[in-house]
Amino acid sequence: MTYWITLLAVEAAGKEGGLFDIDATLPLMALQFLILVLILNATFYKPLSKAIDDRDEYVRKNQLEARERLSKAEQLAKQYEQELAAARRRSQTIIADAQAEAQKIAAEKMAEAQREAQAQREQAAQEIEQQKQEALASLQQQVDGLSRQILEKLLGADLIGQR
Repeated sequence: MTYWITLLAVEAAGKEGGLFDIDATLPLMALQFLILVLILNATFYKPLSKAIDDRDEYVRKNQLEARERLSKAEQLAKQYEQELAAARRRSQTIIADAQAEAQKIAAEKMAEAQREAQAQREQAAQEIEQQKQEALASLQQQVDGLSRQILEKLLGADLIGQR
């Protein structure tokens, strides 16, 4: 059955002029195509192109903001590095001053301790000299006393008394 229908359609097409028969259907098909294009353009292409344009604008805006933020972050980093370098220089100066002050104080303390030690040595030397003089004087008296005793014993008390 389908064979007969196909055969009849082919015979009818052959009689009318073939595959491309130009009649009222061609402008109707062109009109339908244009209407389809307008409908697709209004419902699909315009919203899609608007969404793409909006997304492109959003991306451009975010890139611009990101560049600005990056530039600002780099400036802040540079500023912080400069401040850090200045703080390090100040701290090194403070440390050097403190070390110099500590060395000065240590030198003063050392000099004071040496002066005190020298004074104590001199005082001890004077005390020793004084004790030596006292001991020598005491020894001299004892030697004199012993010499008299020896002379008295040897020579007698008479000779010493006459003298």
